Amino acid sequence: MTKATVLTGITTTGTPHLGNYVGAIRPAISASKDPNVSPFYFLADYHALIKCQEPERVRQSSLEIAATWLALGLDTSNAVFYRQSDVPEIMELTWLLTCVTSKGFMNRAHAYKAAVAENEQSGENDPDKGITMGLFSYPILMAADILMFNAHKVPVGKDQIQHIEMARDIAGRFNHIYGEHFVIPEAVTSENAATLAGMDGRKMSKSYNNTIPLFEPEKKLKKLINKIKTNSLEPGEPKDPDTCTLFGIYQAFASAQEVGVIRQRYAEGIGWGEMKSVLFEYINEHIAPSRERYEALLQAPHHIEEQLQEGAEKARAVSVPFMKELRKAVGISKITA
Repeated sequence: MTKATVLTGITTTGTPHLGNYVGAIRPAISASKDPNVSPFYFLADYHALIKCQEPERVRQSSLEIAATWLALGLDTSNAVFYRQSDVPEIMELTWLLTCVTSKGFMNRAHAYKAAVAENEQSGENDPDKGITMGLFSYPILMAADILMFNAHKVPVGKDQIQHIEMARDIAGRFNHIYGEHFVIPEAVTSENAATLAGMDGRKMSKSYNNTIPLFEPEKKLKKLINKIKTNSLEPGEPKDPDTCTLFGIYQAFASAQEVGVIRQRYAEGIGWGEMKSVLFEYINEHIAPSRERYEALLQAPHHIEEQLQEGAEKARAVSVPFMKELRKAVGISKITA
């Protein structure tokens, strides 16, 4: 039986937070242990440059993300865990794909259209003001990430589905011109994937600056949970758990039975201070062992680097021969054997 190749990229622009953990990291760690899957996980550091021009932030984020995944138990004997920039064939493939992708097709990318719309709304004469070629063409880099390893499945949030559709179209176009080289990838979205609200009630996101870092030290974690916005209902008054950020976060970590108990306590009018305390204790206990491993890994960056280099070797065992095949397909090869 051929294993399904599943690929996930993590952009290196911030510190992993609770929302990242329940939405993407936890299911990916679980998949890394599945012997029927061939998982590829990478630090998307070239993607980071599109929106972040702070070198130290990109470096620090790469370290923190790699340490997080390893601390949470990523199975690197089954999964290929690598840094995008350690696989130069990805950038070469990006160019091959760029040469079969029309500009009109790229004009339809959501991120580009949103940036143009923002310029037009602010009264700019130039709709492309401030839009880099990185932003414009990053769906092609994303397609190269996926097609380099002929990924069958790419787990994504609903906001990323268009990029997988674009990768499918680009792969189809290349195959049509040069012959069948690429698997047509499939987007995988989970209907029950948890999306956490942040401290202000909006979706937990770096762009809203409302995140709770996953491995925040105990005292800071408590402080952040205490800052989560709640309504003005008094202790003793029944509360609606389904519109409450505290309950949403608790539910993403706890068992169905534990959630049922807390739901009952909302009906009985649990006070906000008490619920914040319950949430802190639960999350702190849940992540404490991994946080210890994370802090130890941050003190041993050479170990993290070794793991990434091992992953790069495995990745390049695939990418180097495949790139040779693709060069030949497009007519780039030595004149004599």
